[in-house]
Amino acid sequence: MSPIRSASLAALASAVLATTLTGCQFGGDQRDTSRIVIAADLELSGASAAVGKVYQRALELKVEQLNSSGALGGRKIELKVKDNRSDASESLRNINDFSNDSHVSAIIMGGCNECAVGAVRTIDEKRIPTIALASAGAITDPVAQRRYVFKLAPNAADNAAALTVELTRRNIRKVALLHGADNYGQEGLTALRGQFGKAGIRLLDAEAVRPTDTDVSGQVTQLVENSPQALVVWTPPEQAALAVDNARRDRFTGSFFFDASAAGELFLGGAARSAEQTTLVFTQTMVIDDVIATTPAKAARRQWFQDYTARFGGYHGFSSFAADAVQLIADAELRAGAGSGTVNRKVLRDVLETAQLDGLSGPIRMTPDNHSGLMPQALTTLVARGGRWHLAQGRIPKSS
Repeated sequence: MSPIRSASLAALASAVLATTLTGCQFGGDQRDTSRIVIAADLELSGASAAVGKVYQRALELKVEQLNSSGALGGRKIELKVKDNRSDASESLRNINDFSNDSHVSAIIMGGCNECAVGAVRTIDEKRIPTIALASAGAITDPVAQRRYVFKLAPNAADNAAALTVELTRRNIRKVALLHGADNYGQEGLTALRGQFGKAGIRLLDAEAVRPTDTDVSGQVTQLVENSPQALVVWTPPEQAALAVDNARRDRFTGSFFFDASAAGELFLGGAARSAEQTTLVFTQTMVIDDVIATTPAKAARRQWFQDYTARFGGYHGFSSFAADAVQLIADAELRAGAGSGTVNRKVLRDVLETAQLDGLSGPIRMTPDNHSGLMPQALTTLVARGGRWHLAQGRIPKSS
């Protein structure tokens, strides 16, 4: 028996529905049996294939769970996936193809910032609701020019604020920064400068790395020359691990702090020794086995963690964002089109714009003025200890 069916279907349906704040009134006596078609534009090959495959697994698992739970009434979700090869031009071709398919209700885009930012104009012109799993603020801002675009990932401003709180708590006043050269990395640099200025933290130096760089030794050596108390790393997980290794070889004895983009697998594998005691800002679901499930939302997160781990042999932090994107679209479809059997993308967009969900990633709130729905309180502080990430003592967000 598969992990999904280890609990009764009734219990699973209850856990799924408990995460939704929409009241679950999906059409009264009408019974719609039409399919909900969700398209996914993912990085399944190329530089970002590792996280793209995580998203694909999470999407398929969540769709399977919803389809078997009975939570959708007589409806089922159909998932259509295309590989964008980690290339913005290929991604745009996929978006156009999906938009021209009248059966597709909405699109989920992967973690490629360049792909999502490059597609926003086409998405709005085609008027197809899209949830991006990338982090760059330019994906959803300004909202007036991105009415059909939404985002589910930690925001640079929230990450910077959480990192600054932790640095201040540990009385760290001199910091160096390694950040990505893409949109999100530049946003991180700006946000950290603002937060550091208010907190009295001195940024000694900042160096950028391109998303495709596999050697960060030159930048790291430059950063640790001035003996900062801490090195803040604002890059994907592979580059973050390289940065720590290089800093250790350069005999850096300070602390390491990772922004949420550096999150990856729960177990650190070959990077475990060098990453010991590294601090990471991320969502609670990454370490939900450290948390007592005192609410329905926490119980649902723990169930997701267990199901994903049982199916794939380990847990990846970003999987919950993909699952929440599916849940948001499914909920919006049920509210927007109950009984109609037709795809109304404008109505679906309108519903998504006011969506509220106690999601697997944490509390999510969309508004007409803010299409980046993950709330700041979804973030908490984790620490690498004994080869895996753990919840830092006393860092559970109060409202999650």
